[in-house]
Amino acid sequence: DDSAKTAYGNSFGLYGTATYYNVSKDTSALSLAKNTFLWLEKYSHDSIYKGYYQHLNKTGEHQVRLSTTPSTAELGYKDQNSSIHLLEAFTALYEIWPDPLVKARLEEMIYLIRDKLVNDKGNLVLFFNPDWTPISFKDSSRECIMKHHALDHVSWGHDIETAYLLMEASHVAGWATDSITWKIAKKMVDQCIRLGWDDTLGGFYDEGYYFKNGSGITVTSNTKNWWTQAEGLNTLLIMADLYPHDPLNYYKLFLKQWHYINTYCIDHQHGEWYDSGLDNDPKSAERYKGHIWKAGYHQVRSLENCIMRLRN
Repeated sequence: DDSAKTAYGNSFGLYGTATYYNVSKDTSALSLAKNTFLWLEKYSHDSIYKGYYQHLNKTGEHQVRLSTTPSTAELGYKDQNSSIHLLEAFTALYEIWPDPLVKARLEEMIYLIRDKLVNDKGNLVLFFNPDWTPISFKDSSRECIMKHHALDHVSWGHDIETAYLLMEASHVAGWATDSITWKIAKKMVDQCIRLGWDDTLGGFYDEGYYFKNGSGITVTSNTKNWWTQAEGLNTLLIMADLYPHDPLNYYKLFLKQWHYINTYCIDHQHGEWYDSGLDNDPKSAERYKGHIWKAGYHQVRSLENCIMRLRN
């Protein structure tokens, strides 16, 4: 496979080694974290348009789209998912290695995600050409849009997760009076609540779309994957702390979200979380607890953060 390395995969390697060093002080982990960052800097970083190329071959050369590349393929695009997790990784790295270049790349990613990847509605655009021109199928037929939905939809999970990651990165970067990032983060959270939240049972839906000539957004996937619910729990509690008198009442929503998770996401018999809420996806109880996209990362971090915040 020529596309043997990704910025996304390396972001988690960096995040993991940096975080492990933070708790263990194992210098071999710090060395791995530094080397991963420098490898990304050499091969993945785009010095012209900023950000990082996602798809790389074994020697580090970034992959480009060809005339034969399927229209549904991600190959050659830059994307929000690798970008937000690089932001997360650089945040963790800067906490243990306050190197000027690390700070420069951390701040670059804050600006890029906040000002380029988040649109005026408060949603993350999912995929881009290398020059950060958004990939959109909004002027296509509904059939074409749904065929390419993996490349172009509203992902409330990524929106509410990124709101937290931006606020965390801003804090670690030392932006003490960063009202712009906090304002954007709040906008992202609020549209998740108004448009992607199940006000009956709780929980955030997976996908939506603004179809042309439609009246507002359409929920195109009403399932509720586990990681979105975990990230939503953490972010709602943060917002409750920051804006205790907001009309949306984030703390009430936090409590409702926890009740939803405790009722429909956690397997109280065998442990761990289902990969999707049982209310809209009962077959989730029959699927694997762990697979290529399913691990304990989101829920452990969320629960740990919530416990620490509630104790404080």
